[in-house]
Amino acid sequence: MNLPEQSPDQIKDEKKPTEQSPRGGLRQSSRHVFELVLFAMLGTLMFCSKLIMEVLPNIHLLALFITVFTVTFRQKALIPLYVFVFLTGLYGGFNLWWMPYLYIWTLLWAVIMLLPKRMPRGVAYVVYPIVCAIHGFLYGILYAPAQALLFHLDFPQTVAWILSGLPFDIIHGVSNFFVAFLTIPLSDLLKKAIRGR
Repeated sequence: MNLPEQSPDQIKDEKKPTEQSPRGGLRQSSRHVFELVLFAMLGTLMFCSKLIMEVLPNIHLLALFITVFTVTFRQKALIPLYVFVFLTGLYGGFNLWWMPYLYIWTLLWAVIMLLPKRMPRGVAYVVYPIVCAIHGFLYGILYAPAQALLFHLDFPQTVAWILSGLPFDIIHGVSNFFVAFLTIPLSDLLKKAIRGR
């Protein structure tokens, strides 16, 4: 049986996907590797910054990092966040105190995700510090349900536990407010570094 002859253009068109596919796959694979390494480094940066600043009571850069990573990477910001959570458990022990870490930082990520993606810069400069400050002020309240469940506290005991940590939550909220003013400059810097790689 005679097969229909193909023109040179048709032969070229058929070859194109075969020629481009390995290169496209390589670029995609390279991007995945780059992101995995980058997110591992950013999560480690969060952990190391927390470790270095432990000499200061409830003053750290975690809310800033979470906000910057969420503004820059959106859903993928959960990867460095949970790298940090895992390293914290690995270093301090996966004990009861660590369990609220599984959700308490994710709440801040979720709030940032709910904010408009293309917020005017002038508005963003104010909104991000306010959100970070609120998370800091409410840290004890957000931590309290796990504390009550894990240690069988009744309502009055839970309220007493929250009130006892209130001075630290105030420090946490105030410090979050001021460091979060770096969100826009740092996210701009991170986006520029990624584009220029």
